[in-house]
Amino acid sequence: MHPPAAFPALAATLLMLSLSGFEALAHAVAEGDKGYIQEITGVHLIPFLYLGAKHMVTGYDHLLFLLGVVFFLYRAKDIGLYVSLFAVGHSVTMIFGVLYGVSVSAYLIDAIIGFSVVYKALDNLGAFQRWFGFQPNTKVATLIFGLFHGFGLAAKIQEYDVAPDGLLPNLLAFNVGVEVGQLMALFGILILMGYWRRTDGFFRHAYTANVAMMTAGFVLIGMQLTGYFVAIPAT
Repeated sequence: MHPPAAFPALAATLLMLSLSGFEALAHAVAEGDKGYIQEITGVHLIPFLYLGAKHMVTGYDHLLFLLGVVFFLYRAKDIGLYVSLFAVGHSVTMIFGVLYGVSVSAYLIDAIIGFSVVYKALDNLGAFQRWFGFQPNTKVATLIFGLFHGFGLAAKIQEYDVAPDGLLPNLLAFNVGVEVGQLMALFGILILMGYWRRTDGFFRHAYTANVAMMTAGFVLIGMQLTGYFVAIPAT
């Protein structure tokens, strides 16, 4: 693949993934992983670290938002700041949500995550300045959406039905795994971005890539809200 086509192709791939089916859309817990976790008790740091990393690198809704966050960031200092804000946000609510048994519909949380992708794509396109004449605080928005992403992670962990024995260490290991997976994904994204930004077609294709991300976000919202209303038992 030639560098100029790298990110339009990536955006198209992620969009196709979002259209590929409802179960994949929610990146639901794999039955094998769930069965293993339900059978064990006590502290198992390595398995939970692996599961956290796996969840992040296969959770393309999280990756789409991460892509949107770093899309126009060039300095390592800025990238580190925004990624840290996102990490702090989802770490706090993930740990809080699991330890205190906060029960939030996974469909609604995933719909909000889809909205975060739409928001970031619109932000990258400069839509808020054109439509409303002001620029929202991107740092605050990244932190807030990180909090919602964390509730999404908490909902997935609760699906594992983790034993209370060793819960906190295992939860912390899962969180470390999430951060490892996020760094792995970020490294790959930045490599592709580095190639793409050195081409003449970067700004020409940036609009298309962000529209593709926004479309994928709307698909996520629509599918998750459909799942939510379908899942409501008839009264």
